[in-house]
Amino acid sequence: MAASRKPWLYRLSLPVRVGLAFAIIAMLLAVIGIIRGNVPANPLSIFLALLISGGSWGVVSWAVTTAVVDVERDIGDETAAGGAATDAERGGAVNDESRAANGR
Repeated sequence: MAASRKPWLYRLSLPVRVGLAFAIIAMLLAVIGIIRGNVPANPLSIFLALLISGGSWGVVSWAVTTAVVDVERDIGDETAAGGAATDAERGGAVNDESRAANGR
């Protein structure tokens, strides 16, 4: 019995899938703009409109999703390692009122 393989889309990482989804949405919106006449009917202009819209939205959404995944992974590692981080690990000092409220 052969092991079933996941479809190619599910083998991609989450940031890549999100980037592709936003790139496709942006390219569809560019096509709507082309149909409405906002882009000259020149093939190079159409190509650049699709490339710029899909590329920029795809790259930006991929970068944001990658940052979110990394932060969530770091928080999960911190929680699994045994609890709260120190003030320095959180990236800043805690003011005196919050220290007093926390009993420090």
